[in-house]
Amino acid sequence: MIDRRQAIERISLILGGALSTQITAGVMGEVLNKGASVEVSAAQKALLIEVADTIIPTTDTPGAKAAGVEAFIIRLMRDCYELKDQQAFYSGLEKIDAASEAAHGKKFVDLTAEQRNGIIEASTKTNKGFFKQMKRFTVTGYFISEIGATQALEYLPISGRFEGDVAMKPGQKAWAISR
Repeated sequence: MIDRRQAIERISLILGGALSTQITAGVMGEVLNKGASVEVSAAQKALLIEVADTIIPTTDTPGAKAAGVEAFIIRLMRDCYELKDQQAFYSGLEKIDAASEAAHGKKFVDLTAEQRNGIIEASTKTNKGFFKQMKRFTVTGYFISEIGATQALEYLPISGRFEGDVAMKPGQKAWAISR
């Protein structure tokens, strides 16, 4: 029996490092950055929450906001990325707000869901590097959260025997990794 951290580490290796070194370290609770960090303001945190929640909104399961994805992203950036990378990330986040102001005359957090979706869709083209990173952080943070692992994914808290080929029912959720 392996624990959740070991499982994530192994999955990352199987996927050929699809999860970056920093994300893997962040998931494992490690600290790679021993230097200075960006001090995240309340406005940046609020913006981060809303961008993440636009990427994974509440549907029949709670979204990124309910899962506390922003806390994971803030900790990941602080603990696993150097200052210049943190500055680039938060600069990309600020571009979302600037695009919102230019298009609607309001900050992103004050937009309707439809307007937010439009800004995020546009950022996939104009702010592509940031958006890819933000999406990767949001998805990882969501699916390692309790909400993501137990409500968005099928969850079996007590591991059973290994069955390598199990048929899934139509519409069944993917399985979560448990400790």
